[in-house]
Amino acid sequence: MTRSLFPAICALIFMPQGALAVEPASGPAFLDHSMRRLHSDEVLNLRQRYAGSPLLVVNTASHCGYTGQFKGLETLHRQYKDRGLKVVGFPSNDFRQEAAEEAEAAKVCFVNYGVSFDMFAPISVRGKDAHPVFRELARQSEAPRWNFHKYVIDSHGRVVATFPSQVEPDAPEVRAAIERAL
Repeated sequence: MTRSLFPAICALIFMPQGALAVEPASGPAFLDHSMRRLHSDEVLNLRQRYAGSPLLVVNTASHCGYTGQFKGLETLHRQYKDRGLKVVGFPSNDFRQEAAEEAEAAKVCFVNYGVSFDMFAPISVRGKDAHPVFRELARQSEAPRWNFHKYVIDSHGRVVATFPSQVEPDAPEVRAAIERAL
Protein backbone atom coordinates (compact mmCIF):
# COMPACT_ATOMS: atom_id res chain seq x y z
CA MET A 1 0.00 0.00 0.00
CA THR A 2 1.32 3.42 -0.83
CA ARG A 3 1.87 5.92 1.96
CA SER A 4 -0.58 8.40 0.37
CA LEU A 5 -3.53 6.02 0.82
CA PHE A 6 -2.68 5.09 4.41
CA PRO A 7 -4.18 8.19 6.13
CA ALA A 8 -7.42 7.93 4.17
CA ILE A 9 -7.81 4.23 4.96
CA CYS A 10 -7.08 4.82 8.64
CA ALA A 11 -9.65 7.60 8.74
CA LEU A 12 -12.28 5.25 7.31
CA ILE A 13 -11.38 2.43 9.69
CA PHE A 14 -11.54 4.61 12.80
CA MET A 15 -14.51 6.73 11.74
CA PRO A 16 -17.49 6.49 14.13
CA GLN A 17 -20.22 4.16 12.91
CA GLY A 18 -22.83 5.97 10.81
CA ALA A 19 -20.52 8.92 10.17
CA LEU A 20 -19.70 7.92 6.60
CA ALA A 21 -21.85 10.04 4.34
CA VAL A 22 -22.59 8.93 0.82
CA GLU A 23 -23.00 11.60 -1.80
CA PRO A 24 -26.61 11.64 -2.97
CA ALA A 25 -27.16 10.51 -6.52
CA SER A 26 -28.07 13.25 -8.94
CA GLY A 27 -31.43 11.66 -9.52
CA PRO A 28 -32.93 8.40 -10.72
CA ALA A 29 -31.50 6.62 -13.76
CA PHE A 30 -34.76 6.92 -15.69
CA LEU A 31 -33.97 10.63 -16.06
CA ASP A 32 -30.84 9.84 -18.10
CA HIS A 33 -32.53 10.80 -21.37
CA SER A 34 -33.00 13.81 -23.58
CA MET A 35 -36.37 14.23 -25.21
CA ARG A 36 -37.86 16.52 -27.78
CA ARG A 37 -40.71 18.82 -26.78
CA LEU A 38 -44.04 18.29 -28.50
CA HIS A 39 -44.11 19.84 -31.99
CA SER A 40 -40.74 21.53 -31.45
CA ASP A 41 -37.06 21.10 -32.27
CA GLU A 42 -36.15 21.88 -28.65
CA VAL A 43 -34.65 18.93 -26.79
CA LEU A 44 -34.60 18.83 -22.98
CA ASN A 45 -32.32 16.78 -20.77
CA LEU A 46 -34.65 15.15 -18.26
CA ARG A 47 -32.00 14.96 -15.53
CA GLN A 48 -31.20 18.67 -15.78
CA ARG A 49 -34.87 19.56 -15.90
CA TYR A 50 -36.35 17.26 -13.24
CA ALA A 51 -33.73 15.76 -10.88
CA GLY A 52 -34.61 16.56 -7.28
CA SER A 53 -38.17 17.64 -8.11
CA PRO A 54 -41.40 15.89 -7.29
CA LEU A 55 -43.22 14.97 -10.50
CA LEU A 56 -46.69 14.24 -11.76
CA VAL A 57 -46.14 12.16 -14.92
CA VAL A 58 -49.06 11.43 -17.23
CA ASN A 59 -49.39 9.55 -20.51
CA THR A 60 -51.78 11.50 -22.70
CA ALA A 61 -53.75 11.29 -25.93
CA SER A 62 -55.45 13.95 -28.03
CA HIS A 63 -58.57 11.99 -29.03
CA CYS A 64 -59.55 10.23 -25.83
CA GLY A 65 -62.60 10.50 -23.63
CA TYR A 66 -60.22 11.66 -20.89
CA THR A 67 -58.57 14.43 -22.94
CA GLY A 68 -60.51 17.00 -20.88
CA GLN A 69 -58.19 16.11 -17.99
CA PHE A 70 -55.62 18.46 -19.54
CA LYS A 71 -57.60 21.24 -17.83
CA GLY A 72 -57.18 19.64 -14.39
CA LEU A 73 -53.51 18.87 -15.03
CA GLU A 74 -52.91 22.52 -15.96
CA THR A 75 -54.69 23.61 -12.77
CA LEU A 76 -52.41 21.36 -10.70
CA HIS A 77 -49.37 22.69 -12.55
CA ARG A 78 -50.32 26.30 -11.78
CA GLN A 79 -51.23 25.58 -8.15
CA TYR A 80 -48.12 23.55 -7.25
CA LYS A 81 -45.31 24.80 -9.52
CA ASP A 82 -44.10 27.36 -6.96
CA ARG A 83 -43.78 24.52 -4.43
CA GLY A 84 -41.59 22.54 -6.83
CA LEU A 85 -44.00 20.12 -8.53
CA LYS A 86 -43.32 19.49 -12.22
CA VAL A 87 -46.22 18.19 -14.30
CA VAL A 88 -44.97 16.27 -17.33
CA GLY A 89 -47.05 14.91 -20.22
CA PHE A 90 -46.04 12.14 -22.60
CA PRO A 91 -48.37 11.66 -25.57
CA SER A 92 -48.68 8.09 -26.71
CA ASN A 93 -50.55 6.23 -29.42
CA ASP A 94 -50.35 2.90 -27.57
CA PHE A 95 -54.12 2.99 -27.20
CA ARG A 96 -54.70 4.36 -30.72
CA GLN A 97 -56.13 7.70 -29.65
CA GLU A 98 -53.29 10.11 -30.34
CA ALA A 99 -53.41 12.57 -33.21
CA ALA A 100 -51.63 11.40 -36.35
CA GLU A 101 -49.71 14.68 -36.59
CA GLU A 102 -47.80 16.38 -33.78
CA ALA A 103 -49.17 19.75 -34.90
CA GLU A 104 -52.69 18.54 -34.15
CA ALA A 105 -51.65 17.10 -30.76
CA ALA A 106 -49.94 20.39 -29.92
CA LYS A 107 -53.09 22.34 -30.85
CA VAL A 108 -55.20 20.16 -28.56
CA CYS A 109 -52.77 20.68 -25.67
CA PHE A 110 -51.62 24.24 -26.06
CA VAL A 111 -54.53 25.96 -27.80
CA ASN A 112 -57.62 24.01 -26.72
CA TYR A 113 -56.53 23.45 -23.09
CA GLY A 114 -53.88 26.13 -22.50
CA VAL A 115 -51.28 23.62 -21.33
CA SER A 116 -48.12 25.34 -20.09
CA PHE A 117 -46.45 22.33 -18.44
CA ASP A 118 -43.89 20.25 -20.34
CA MET A 119 -45.27 18.05 -23.10
CA PHE A 120 -42.95 15.80 -25.08
CA ALA A 121 -43.06 14.20 -28.52
CA PRO A 122 -45.10 10.98 -28.64
CA ILE A 123 -43.52 7.82 -27.22
CA SER A 124 -44.59 4.28 -26.39
CA VAL A 125 -45.58 3.78 -22.75
CA ARG A 126 -46.35 0.03 -22.64
CA GLY A 127 -44.83 -3.27 -23.58
CA LYS A 128 -41.49 -4.09 -25.15
CA ASP A 129 -41.31 -0.75 -26.99
CA ALA A 130 -42.02 1.37 -23.89
CA HIS A 131 -39.69 4.30 -23.39
CA PRO A 132 -37.24 3.72 -20.48
CA VAL A 133 -39.05 6.33 -18.37
CA PHE A 134 -42.24 4.27 -18.52
CA ARG A 135 -40.43 0.96 -18.17
CA GLU A 136 -39.09 2.20 -14.83
CA LEU A 137 -42.44 3.60 -13.72
CA ALA A 138 -44.03 0.23 -14.55
CA ARG A 139 -41.25 -1.60 -12.68
CA GLN A 140 -41.89 0.50 -9.59
CA SER A 141 -45.68 0.34 -9.81
CA GLU A 142 -47.67 -0.60 -12.92
CA ALA A 143 -47.83 0.11 -16.64
CA PRO A 144 -50.54 2.46 -17.86
CA ARG A 145 -53.73 0.58 -18.66
CA TRP A 146 -55.11 3.50 -20.66
CA ASN A 147 -54.49 7.14 -21.47
CA PHE A 148 -54.17 9.67 -18.65
CA HIS A 149 -52.67 7.23 -16.16
CA LYS A 150 -51.03 9.38 -13.48
CA TYR A 151 -47.82 8.78 -11.49
CA VAL A 152 -46.85 10.87 -8.49
CA ILE A 153 -43.08 10.64 -8.04
CA ASP A 154 -41.13 12.01 -5.08
CA SER A 155 -37.96 14.09 -5.36
CA HIS A 156 -35.85 10.90 -5.14
CA GLY A 157 -37.49 9.32 -8.19
CA ARG A 158 -39.75 6.90 -6.32
CA VAL A 159 -43.32 6.35 -7.45
CA VAL A 160 -45.40 7.13 -4.38
CA ALA A 161 -48.86 6.85 -5.96
CA THR A 162 -50.55 5.93 -9.23
CA PHE A 163 -54.01 6.77 -10.43
CA PRO A 164 -55.93 5.25 -13.34
CA SER A 165 -57.55 7.28 -16.09
CA GLN A 166 -60.93 7.65 -14.43
CA VAL A 167 -59.42 9.46 -11.42
CA GLU A 168 -59.52 13.18 -12.21
CA PRO A 169 -56.31 15.16 -11.67
CA ASP A 170 -57.96 17.34 -9.02
CA ALA A 171 -59.36 14.39 -7.04
CA PRO A 172 -58.63 14.62 -3.29
CA GLU A 173 -56.49 11.46 -3.38
CA VAL A 174 -54.29 12.88 -6.16
CA ARG A 175 -53.85 16.15 -4.28
CA ALA A 176 -53.03 14.25 -1.07
CA ALA A 177 -50.35 12.22 -2.88
CA ILE A 178 -48.88 15.40 -4.34
CA GLU A 179 -48.80 17.01 -0.90
CA ARG A 180 -46.95 13.98 0.50
CA ALA A 181 -44.44 14.11 -2.38
CA LEU A 182 -43.76 17.81 -1.79
